[in-house]
Amino acid sequence: MASVTSLSDSVQQHLASALTATLPEAAGADPLLRRSDRADFQANGILALAKKAKANPRELATQVISQVVTGDELIKDVEVSGPGFLNITIADRAITANLAARYADETGRLGVPTAARPGTTVVDYAQPNVAKEMHVGHLRSAVIGDAAVHLLEFTGENVVRRHHIGDWGTQFGMLIQYLEEHPHELDHKDAQVSGEEAMSNLDRLYKAARGKFDSDEEFKTRARRRVVDLQAGDPKTLATWQKFVDESKIYFFSVFEKLDMEIQDPDIVGESGYNDMLAETCRLLEESGVAVRSEGALCVFFDDIKGPDGNPVPLIVQKSDGGYGYAATDLSAIRDRVFNLKANTLLYVVDARQALHFRMVFETARRIGWLNDDVTAVQLAFGTVLGKDGKPFKTREGETVRLVDLLDEAVERASAVVREKAQDLSEAEIAERGAQVGIGAVKYADLSTSANRDYKFDLDQMVSLNGDTSVYLQYAYARIQSILRKAGEIRPAAHPELELAGAERALGLHADFFAETVAEAAAEYAPHKLAAYLYQLASLYTTFYDKCPVLKAETREQVENRLFLCDVTARTLHRGMALLGIRTPEKL
Repeated sequence: MASVTSLSDSVQQHLASALTATLPEAAGADPLLRRSDRADFQANGILALAKKAKANPRELATQVISQVVTGDELIKDVEVSGPGFLNITIADRAITANLAARYADETGRLGVPTAARPGTTVVDYAQPNVAKEMHVGHLRSAVIGDAAVHLLEFTGENVVRRHHIGDWGTQFGMLIQYLEEHPHELDHKDAQVSGEEAMSNLDRLYKAARGKFDSDEEFKTRARRRVVDLQAGDPKTLATWQKFVDESKIYFFSVFEKLDMEIQDPDIVGESGYNDMLAETCRLLEESGVAVRSEGALCVFFDDIKGPDGNPVPLIVQKSDGGYGYAATDLSAIRDRVFNLKANTLLYVVDARQALHFRMVFETARRIGWLNDDVTAVQLAFGTVLGKDGKPFKTREGETVRLVDLLDEAVERASAVVREKAQDLSEAEIAERGAQVGIGAVKYADLSTSANRDYKFDLDQMVSLNGDTSVYLQYAYARIQSILRKAGEIRPAAHPELELAGAERALGLHADFFAETVAEAAAEYAPHKLAAYLYQLASLYTTFYDKCPVLKAETREQVENRLFLCDVTARTLHRGMALLGIRTPEKL
């Protein structure tokens, strides 16, 4: 089924025709339609057109009105406001009919079109480190990136997921050498060891290796030799390194499963995945003149990036000792994603504190031509997770909060809320709903905040039934499902001939904006805009529920039409929350 034109687009087209009929030279002009508190829509573009045509804005607006067809089909009324604005009221019939057309779409897209010419976007997100536990700092990249992937895919983009895990570097020489000398450390009595147990073993191993590295000079020397063996591709050393990676992946998958996120093994391409490209990357940069040798290191300099001393701060691609830094890996990843994956857009969901690094990496790639007008790279930078005190989120002991502990506590709190409200749920159902509500609460708190802003992690607020929380949205959805079940044989049906009460109009008009909101959120990599839309939708539904009896409406047609508005709202909430990676339970 083809996508259904939104009411705003229909009004825009109608006004554009009226403008052209009034002022032929305005053909193709944008009426600049926006939502208004005074009317359903307000057109502001006439002021600029009047200035260009040297006409009186109010007189021009009055002439345009004479060309606008009003009635029951689309526009009920239009009037001149202020210096030349047009205030437009949509007909009730148009609201219901437009929603009915979207409701009839069996694909469940609710009018959201797919891109006519989709590109390919590589999304780099959820980047844990091998042999290290995930902490609260890993939360935002995973949650924001997952939502961006859902939005892009739903609007038709070809998306390639990439999880750039930290699986290379000098610490692995220390770990591998220690395990070589203490082979029993990673032996498991039970082959079905859990992800958290696997990471606990690695954490214990890392602390023991670090202790020996810091206290034993001979071990330190052996560990450094092991780094050389690893980089040289020694088979035995690589086999031990692979064991670390495999153990860590068991843990990664368990955490992502807890987060209700799907992570596929082929999408995990860590730093090690680009090793074979590093020397070639450096050669290309040096031969092109983009990078130069400075004190033995291969560097890229920038006129506008200087240190506190006023001297240029370079991007170091290769160290003076021949070792490769993060820049070499990131630039090699760009080469792979552009030339092998044929990407048009590279989206990096990375902490804002790495903005300077990526600014230099992207500029370097542009200078050599890997990025250009047709291939772009964007950092979707995110802020910090703060505690209630407004400081970076830590435990009482001042340590970084483990992500699994945070998620477990969220589920525990949410389960208590569900149990308190539950009327006919079994303990198994309470546990299932508790997980869906708890994880949803954590995700929504993150996604309802603009990515570049810090936000406070407050579980009490996150699992509240009141305010801008996922729980509020989930309960709105569950309430609608309850009403639909109670309706029995009476099914939702649109009746465009019926007049709508104020709360019905407000709900219907907002539901009609779903497609535009999704398109905007996807184009701007801004899931917070979809979250804000869904919260307003749930709020408008609450008002509708309070003011407009559904099952006790005066006529059967009115019951059916209000059930129809309920179901449209439920479907929109369900689809919108799914795009944010959040479940909507049928019962709560």
